[in-house]
Amino acid sequence: MDCLFCKIAAGEIPSTKVYEDDRILVFKDIDPKAPFHVLLIPKEHIDSAAKIDENNSSIVAHIFETAAKIAAENGLDGGFRIVTNVGEDGGQTVKHLHFHMLAGRSLAWPPG
Repeated sequence: MDCLFCKIAAGEIPSTKVYEDDRILVFKDIDPKAPFHVLLIPKEHIDSAAKIDENNSSIVAHIFETAAKIAAENGLDGGFRIVTNVGEDGGQTVKHLHFHMLAGRSLAWPPG
């Protein structure tokens, strides 16, 4: 499989890790849209949120539990945003489930 995020999770492509365990990896976005911008990805390849089912949905809970810990550890008391894009029309550019976690400034809605 030629998946960028699978290669990052496997350590084949370097990243600036924020958190890692046996199920997920959290790393800094290379094109940050906020002062704090990380990506939270499952190590298991899942194409997108459209492919979440009863066999893999527990990873989403684990990702959000970890996001709460990361927010506390990084003093994101003012709030943060978590977003995932699904499919081409949804703006998904890497076909591997991932969540953007943004913070450190006021975030407008709707985003651009």
